[in-house]
Amino acid sequence: MPNTKETHHLHLDEKTREAAIQRLRSIRGHVEGILRMLEAEELYCVDLLKQIKAVEGALDKVGELVLRSHLKDHVVTAKERGDVDAIVEELMEVLKYR
Repeated sequence: MPNTKETHHLHLDEKTREAAIQRLRSIRGHVEGILRMLEAEELYCVDLLKQIKAVEGALDKVGELVLRSHLKDHVVTAKERGDVDAIVEELMEVLKYR
């Protein structure tokens, strides 16, 4: 059974890659905002929690972009390559964290 981590590479079309980069840059800005909020004495916990949820949602969207790409570029061709079991195990491992 081939090791999918060794035999496959990140294949994102340019549109998907740019969308992921933009989202991650936005997330970075949100995280920096959260850090600034924590440094402020007038911090209201609910406001902080809302910002944390916004970052979590944005990270989920980046994950969805990468997962969709993985499904299209690797999963649908697994049978042709003969690594169906490895791909299924790999996805099961990832999905237990979602």
